[in-house]
Amino acid sequence: FYKNALYVTFVPNHELIAVYLCIIKQKIMKKNMGNLDRMLRIMVALTIIALYFTHIISGIVASVGLVLSGVFILTSFIGVCPLYLPFGISTEEKK
Repeated sequence: FYKNALYVTFVPNHELIAVYLCIIKQKIMKKNMGNLDRMLRIMVALTIIALYFTHIISGIVASVGLVLSGVFILTSFIGVCPLYLPFGISTEEKK
């Protein structure tokens, strides 16, 4: 009986997890970047990458730039900018 009580206590309900995931997807993962914003981020990221491979930037500046480029590319593909969320900013076109 004790093991069953622990099992029930520590194993989450699958329906509850599904509800949480739906809430997260609707609230947090709602696209907040428009096409222009996404394209500009990709262009900036590709420019930083090109500057790195042509040895125009190096060292810490290059490292920070490459990390920033990765973040820009990732956010452009998923269409969500985490920095926009707390401020309620959205560049998504209104339907």
